[in-house]
Amino acid sequence: MSTSAPPTWVGRSLPRVEDAALLTGRGRYIDDLGAPPGTLHAAILRSPHAHASVESIDTARARELPGVAAVLTGADIQKLTTSLVVGVKAPVECWPIGVGRVRYVGEPVALVLARDRYRAEDALDLIEVGYRPLPAVVDPRVALDGGSPVLHEGLGGNLASDRSFRYGDPERAFAEAAHRIAIEIEYPRSACTPIETYGVVAEYDPGIDAYDVLANFQGPFSLHAVIARALKVPGNRLRLRTPPESGGSFGIKQAVFPYIVLMGAAARATGRPVKWIEDRLEHLAASACATNRFTRLEAGVTNEGRITALAWDQVEDCGAHLRAPEPATLYRMHGNMTGAYDIRHVSIRNRVVLTNKMPTGLNRGFGGPQVYFALERLVQRIARTLSLDPLDVIRRNLVPADAFPYRTATGALLDSGDYPTTMAKALDQGGLAELRRKRDAARAAGRLYGIGYAAVVEPSVSNMGYITTVLTAAERRKAGPKNGAQATATINLDAVGSVSVHVASVPQGQGHRTVLAQVVADALGLRPQDIRVITDMDTAKDAWSIASGNYSSRFAPAVAGAAHLAATRLRERLARIAAAQLNVPAEEVLFEGGKVRAKANPDNALSFSRLAAASHWAPGTLPADTQNAIRETIFWTPPELTAPTDADEVNSSLCHGFIFDICAVEVDRTTAEVKIDRYVTMHDCGRILHPGMVAGQVTGGFAQALGAATLEEHAYAADGSFLTGTLADYLIPTVMEVPEPLVLHHETPSPFTPLGAKGVGEGNCMSTPVCIANAVADALDLDDISLPLLPARLAEHFHGPEPAPKTRSTALAAAPVKTSERRLFGEGQATVAAPAARIWAMLLDPNTLLAVVPGAHGIEKISDTQFRADVTLGIGPVKGRYRAEISLSDLDPPRAVTLTGGADGVLGFGRGRGHVTLREEGPDRTVIAYRYEAAIGGKVASIGGRLLDGAARVIIGQFFQALAAQAGGRRRGVGAWLRRLLGRP
Repeated sequence: MSTSAPPTWVGRSLPRVEDAALLTGRGRYIDDLGAPPGTLHAAILRSPHAHASVESIDTARARELPGVAAVLTGADIQKLTTSLVVGVKAPVECWPIGVGRVRYVGEPVALVLARDRYRAEDALDLIEVGYRPLPAVVDPRVALDGGSPVLHEGLGGNLASDRSFRYGDPERAFAEAAHRIAIEIEYPRSACTPIETYGVVAEYDPGIDAYDVLANFQGPFSLHAVIARALKVPGNRLRLRTPPESGGSFGIKQAVFPYIVLMGAAARATGRPVKWIEDRLEHLAASACATNRFTRLEAGVTNEGRITALAWDQVEDCGAHLRAPEPATLYRMHGNMTGAYDIRHVSIRNRVVLTNKMPTGLNRGFGGPQVYFALERLVQRIARTLSLDPLDVIRRNLVPADAFPYRTATGALLDSGDYPTTMAKALDQGGLAELRRKRDAARAAGRLYGIGYAAVVEPSVSNMGYITTVLTAAERRKAGPKNGAQATATINLDAVGSVSVHVASVPQGQGHRTVLAQVVADALGLRPQDIRVITDMDTAKDAWSIASGNYSSRFAPAVAGAAHLAATRLRERLARIAAAQLNVPAEEVLFEGGKVRAKANPDNALSFSRLAAASHWAPGTLPADTQNAIRETIFWTPPELTAPTDADEVNSSLCHGFIFDICAVEVDRTTAEVKIDRYVTMHDCGRILHPGMVAGQVTGGFAQALGAATLEEHAYAADGSFLTGTLADYLIPTVMEVPEPLVLHHETPSPFTPLGAKGVGEGNCMSTPVCIANAVADALDLDDISLPLLPARLAEHFHGPEPAPKTRSTALAAAPVKTSERRLFGEGQATVAAPAARIWAMLLDPNTLLAVVPGAHGIEKISDTQFRADVTLGIGPVKGRYRAEISLSDLDPPRAVTLTGGADGVLGFGRGRGHVTLREEGPDRTVIAYRYEAAIGGKVASIGGRLLDGAARVIIGQFFQALAAQAGGRRRGVGAWLRRLLGRP
């Protein structure tokens, strides 16, 4: 058929079309698009407890606040929705809001709709929730114990799924192996932290019982059916739209769907549009994060380091609810459990466990980091155990170059590659010989220098059937086959011959507008600037399928490939039209330089725009056997992505890149800081469509992986309190911490994708954490190493563990706190110009206390020894309203009293005990001394961090300063005392 000229644009690093708007602040994100008239703004009241029964919710005061339109609770949402689909077949319910019980810190409990966000946030303080705390469990292995707290009674425990798999003859291979070498890995949670958090604008039309939702939703659009079902409407009554730009995602924005359901229900309940923009604190505590996983991995090994068998035992912690598409993180890599290695005998046990932590979702490279950390650490353990060079162990196990396409034991079809050559080029071009000399010199000088390696396969274009591997073969037959990875692209020609492209893939930095314009321009013989690429998505108007979306590195191989196919098909129709006008066979028509001409006669030509407009202006002139050339939509799915077999073999991804990384580090003997001396990352990502974009994706993935390796951990206390709720506690790398990696390439185009491209955006999130860990383990001569590689953790290996903190000497009885909660301690004194009797009377007078307690709105004396207070306190970046109850005991008037109490509010909860003494040193001179011990939990524990102790000192200082002033005398020494209390000179 017709031809286009040799590629002119694909393969070049053209300037990004997106950058002009993004770098000048003209990007159109969800909060930039405005909202319909009458829109209500939502704020969410969230649980401060990891596990609690909701005994009561009093919303009366919040409803009465001017500007508040509605306050919705779990019971209200339950009437308007159905339970969200759970990721496995299990008798449990999952609502977008707590219904009767909360199961993680940050779970929604109530929703306020008001005229603006400020009023909605104020109303949250007025909602009173009665919680009955329940025991919590955060360790997935502990959660499997029979005596652990059960999150969902329908399961009868916390085990949501337990499947075992066997490929080849692993038992025999282990029996015949010269060595059995095993490791155990606890891979931590990490968050995505995109610049832009979640956003939803939802409308409900009662006339047609339909929802119209604008959200920065990433997809996959398989969740469209989940959302529609939860809102109790058919799919054609749920319109999902996305903004033109998204401020990053890294996988996380697929997990906005419970909030789409929540805001949709709120719009229906109020009869008005509802807008919600998530704040950073909410995002860290209650969006979604990567799974933490316990893995025991054992290998059967020959004396030469050849791996003959693997035995995987994986325990996946999916948090409090198993939300679709989880357990995708556990099964996405199922076909690739042997990595880049030729291993024919494999056994796998996969268990999915629920704990009192935030539900998990997709995070860049999901599943890959957890698998490769275990596999590549095992390779290093084999080398250490057998006194072999790790590079020799890697080489001896790589899939041979002549084996492609290579079928793995678990079912993946590795499409193309030359792993040994790619590795050799990385070692040569990456300067390994020089790094080894530097290591020898550093060690001779007594410094801690190490080199690590990682060899991984990067799967891309997920087969949507892989998740069904969680079902047995019989269950899959009953449910019907699921497989494929359909990509969609539409090319439009308008009445003046202009070209527009639309794909069902929402960009988060992949350069859709730039790369797709290159691809289509090459197919039609045009310039990229002649092509307009539309990046927003509308399920009511645009072509899409259940597999649509931007995930699993599918843009270059699948989405750009589909655009190429659509443009090629449209070109073939245009060629038949042109052939009739140029009086040549269609196969002689050439598209080049904005012209359509006869291949043998360049002068026999017409402009592309005139030809493209003909279907609009003169359809009657088209050849009888040719359709008009106005629009072409293509749905493409590769035949290689089949459903899992009855033997549970699954080609879980279409194409497979190869990465070989080298990392050289030095660990400071004094500070235990890890400094990367050189990082080399070699990629085979098939045909490179835009080298600059690939470099950006690799560098971005490396930066994110560096954070996961050295800084980031989504941390919880043993009682489920969330400990890393701000970016002061959840540290992410900045440009100052990220060295520039040396990026190398070796191309083996994929035979399975239209353009020969493979994925590249997720690979370093899979390879870099374990590569850095291997380097640090080499530097410190360690068998075992855990992430993140924090200096405090590494220092133990050469300084020993830090001594336990000394118990504070205090005469207080044990305060009613748990050892796992975050504790606060304090003591101090002040001199007040008043007799002790007057101060004692003031301490027992609610009117005086109302005047001196910081932030007090009201204090009620219930009895001679009991008080109830309503106060607003600010901790760090937020403030909240607390309801406190205080009891007095051990009264020794006017000399001493013990105060015991607790407080609950939007910020969380606290329990503690304090002892106050009054000692007269003269007729009008009394010294007030105090000691306190307290424990806090909930949001205040998550966000306060290092601010808590200072904030407590300030608040208590303010109290005594005000008390001294209220006593009526001059405040002798209070200023100096307050300065000492705050640690100021």
